Amino acid sequence: MIELSVAIAARELRKQFNDHLVLDDVEFSVKRGDIFALLGENGAGKTTTIKILTTLLKPDGGTAIVNGFDVVRHPDRVRESISLTGQFTAVDDVLTGRENLVMIARLRHVPDPATTTAELLDTFTLNDAADRSVGTYSGGMRRRLDLAMSLVGNPPILFLDEPTTGLDPQGRLDMWAKICELADNGTTILLTTQYLDEAEHLADRIAILHKGQIIAEGTLADLQKQFPAAHVETVVRGPSLEEIYLHLTSDSKEAEK
Repeated sequence: MIELSVAIAARELRKQFNDHLVLDDVEFSVKRGDIFALLGENGAGKTTTIKILTTLLKPDGGTAIVNGFDVVRHPDRVRESISLTGQFTAVDDVLTGRENLVMIARLRHVPDPATTTAELLDTFTLNDAADRSVGTYSGGMRRRLDLAMSLVGNPPILFLDEPTTGLDPQGRLDMWAKICELADNGTTILLTTQYLDEAEHLADRIAILHKGQIIAEGTLADLQKQFPAAHVETVVRGPSLEEIYLHLTSDSKEAEK
């Protein structure tokens, strides 16, 4: 029996491709409104897990419940509850940003596609480029548009599969801010990433997937307790490369003079 407070639950999930066992009794749960980060190296099984939870792939064993619905027995109900943003944007380069959003709104039978589109363009700071072909967009703009398209219809659960891959430092920070804002407004988010700082900054809970198995799960504080006690010493730290980059490229340099 899955608690009502749980948005996503995986129990003993197994998946095998030929002789390769990709998922080996994977178990975790995500509370409603939380950001849950699934960490792991390439080939650990992160994307396979996402595909099972989003009904794109059937498990060979175990169960997965999303928004109260079994992904195998009730895939249509699961799809009504979710959106997925993958590692590569799913935007149409020929259409404008506005046309991409209107198309998705119509496919999802949103009552007023134009109003929904206008609100999302404003939320994701895309008004100035709304009527340009998406083929002219930068990588960061494409990512923002892709996330905006995922939010058409206000799905309660959002899957983000390595959403900041390829973004520059400022683009990553902008995406982080949007993800936090969504969670603050009640959206449940399952995030896969290879960037440990991303999980540290965003996630309420973290699971580490290694060779198809969850080897650790909990809050950042929980995971820190599993690490040997640190040796304390005073270190004078200079700014990180990311801090230097953001400072030098900031539009506010004039205000600092």
